[in-house]
Amino acid sequence: MNVKPDIEFIKDLREESGADLKQCMQCGTCSVVCDLSPEDNPFPRKEMIWASWGLKDKLLSDPDVWLCHNCGDCTTYCPRDVKPGDVLASVRNKVYEKYARPVFLFKLLKKPIFLPITIAIPVFIIGLILFINGTLVIPEGDVNYSKFFPHMQLNTSFSILTLIMLIGVVFSVRQFAADMKTHLPKTKCKSFIKSLFELKIEIITHQKFNVCKENKYRANAHFLVFWGFVLLLIVTAFAILAVIFFEYPLSLFHPVKIAGNLAAIMLIVGLSIMMFQRIKGENVAGKNNYFDWMFLVLLFVLTISGLLVEIARFDNWSLAYHIYFVHLVLVWMLIIYAPFTKFAHIIYRSTAIILCKMYGR
Repeated sequence: MNVKPDIEFIKDLREESGADLKQCMQCGTCSVVCDLSPEDNPFPRKEMIWASWGLKDKLLSDPDVWLCHNCGDCTTYCPRDVKPGDVLASVRNKVYEKYARPVFLFKLLKKPIFLPITIAIPVFIIGLILFINGTLVIPEGDVNYSKFFPHMQLNTSFSILTLIMLIGVVFSVRQFAADMKTHLPKTKCKSFIKSLFELKIEIITHQKFNVCKENKYRANAHFLVFWGFVLLLIVTAFAILAVIFFEYPLSLFHPVKIAGNLAAIMLIVGLSIMMFQRIKGENVAGKNNYFDWMFLVLLFVLTISGLLVEIARFDNWSLAYHIYFVHLVLVWMLIIYAPFTKFAHIIYRSTAIILCKMYGR
């Protein structure tokens, strides 16, 4: 085998993961303790070899990288403290960089020095829409957000932005899937629909997280964050329809409003657990880095601002519109940057797992 190592890739992995790849002695402990690793050609032992050899293309198109749920069992039991879990997490970050388009947005989100720019982009877009609409002023009287940002313009711009993001995701995932197939058996075993249904069961129950022995908190935290976010998406979709077909805004005791507040609480609790464990120590939650923290803090502050927007409207706060503007900026940051943050793992992991089920991996 003619090995052509990518030295820069090795350096990047070592820097991002904090792992000394040369210390790996290929004992196989990481694969043995991982209950998610298939018996046939298990991970992450082979991935650790590829990482130390700098086989960038092989790693970035490896579906097994996404079968890992980063529970930390392999890192906990590694006799040389090489941190296999953190290495695979760093590889996944490299996948975002490889397939995300345009790439410069990923690079903006990767370093804290560019944070002002990442905030300025949605601020400029929202400010421009308000300026063109002639509502870039604080309305008088009781708080009514539609006077500041009319619902029609808000929903239209929100939908267009989301559509642009999804189009980019489709092109990225198509190339990602094509590269994944080079590692999978040539004969398809299951249909896409059946594989998708099986994945749906895994997502609903989060059963893979419960298989992990160490860091059991991750299962509960991810369950709360995932379903809290899904519930908020449903509530948001209803709110958009309510503007068109029903009376809006909704009362505080409307079932949809109650569901939205419940979702916010689920997110706050789940994210708080995640952030606390990261502060507690790297051995518990993996290596801390700006890329991970930016996503967690963005989602946390977004949720808090959403609750404040709601309270400000019912209590007629003088700063209600200022809070609302900040909330809109955070919402748009989440949408614009979704394919370039940790949020993208939902897309890539789901794609990789579906392919693995289809092709019998």
